[in-house]
Amino acid sequence: MALPPKVIVVVNGKGGVGKTTTVMALSCIFSEKYKVLAVDADSQGSLSWWTKRSAKGMGFDLAQETDPGLLGRLQKITGYDLVVVDTPPALGSRVLATVVTIADYLVLPTPPAPMDLAVLIETVKKAVIPTGVAHRVLLTRVDQRCLGEAREAQKTLMELGIPACRAFVRSYKAHERAALEGLPITQWRGKNGREAEADYRQVIDEIQQDWRN
Repeated sequence: MALPPKVIVVVNGKGGVGKTTTVMALSCIFSEKYKVLAVDADSQGSLSWWTKRSAKGMGFDLAQETDPGLLGRLQKITGYDLVVVDTPPALGSRVLATVVTIADYLVLPTPPAPMDLAVLIETVKKAVIPTGVAHRVLLTRVDQRCLGEAREAQKTLMELGIPACRAFVRSYKAHERAALEGLPITQWRGKNGREAEADYRQVIDEIQQDWRN
């Protein structure tokens, strides 16, 4: 009997933090080894817009779904090893509450700026810790000129007992340009494309290490 897919949900109660970019990168890189379904559960549809612009294909399948009743059955989907879910930036939404509950693992992207970090910490306390689901914060949009800010944010999270990825995602125009061209970062060949891809590959290494532990 086939095992149910592992469900990764990308969550933040605030928009503009790199959720969709993270879902796209995780889905593409994981699809090199696994059968992946990416689910766009955000009514804004950014993941769907990006995916449908692709001429080559992304390597994963896409479903656009915002019905909490259907999303609650994601673990019962057959034919996939992994499901990666993009969520709406709304802590009180039924969609977010539903997918967090059925997740095997949560990734919480946030820029390291104090205001963004404060919203993220609230998200963890209200929507994540009560569920008991394994999770890690991922620092995104990190300015290379201010790496100390990212390290300080990691230290703050550690002091609060909130697990954070050691790797972080640096702020490169490559992410925006890849989206505009309908390409995942793994296929984009412009300036800093390889560096942007490498950041997410390090994140995936950490996630998989968590699964083995």
